[in-house]
Amino acid sequence: QVQLVESGGGLVQAGGSLRLSCVASGRNFATYAMGWFRQAPGKEREFVAAISWGGGNTYYADSVKGRFTISRDNAKNTVYLQMNSLKAEDTAVYYCAADDSRRTFIIIVADLYNNWGQGTQVTVSS
Repeated sequence: QVQLVESGGGLVQAGGSLRLSCVASGRNFATYAMGWFRQAPGKEREFVAAISWGGGNTYYADSVKGRFTISRDNAKNTVYLQMNSLKAEDTAVYYCAADDSRRTFIIIVADLYNNWGQGTQVTVSS
């Protein structure tokens, strides 16, 4: 079981920026596929961004492309989500996810992740 702890959420005005962090336990972080998802009130959880093992491959939901950047620091067991030009519709609980089954590809389907964090609230005021 991989423990994931998110941080960095908060309240920000529209147009502002936040950086989310997710620290993972375990000695094999470099082999985890990582992703970020979000869930707004009354809506289903949705994919935001994903990154491969070495960080060379990334993928974004259309709604955040060009505004959000996912990255990872394998030496720190941490994945980041830099969020710029935030909009009110970005308001949600953001979840970090990890797949430790050594899949080498990017994962955008929530059901394929076997480890989840508790989430961090992001609120964007308009």
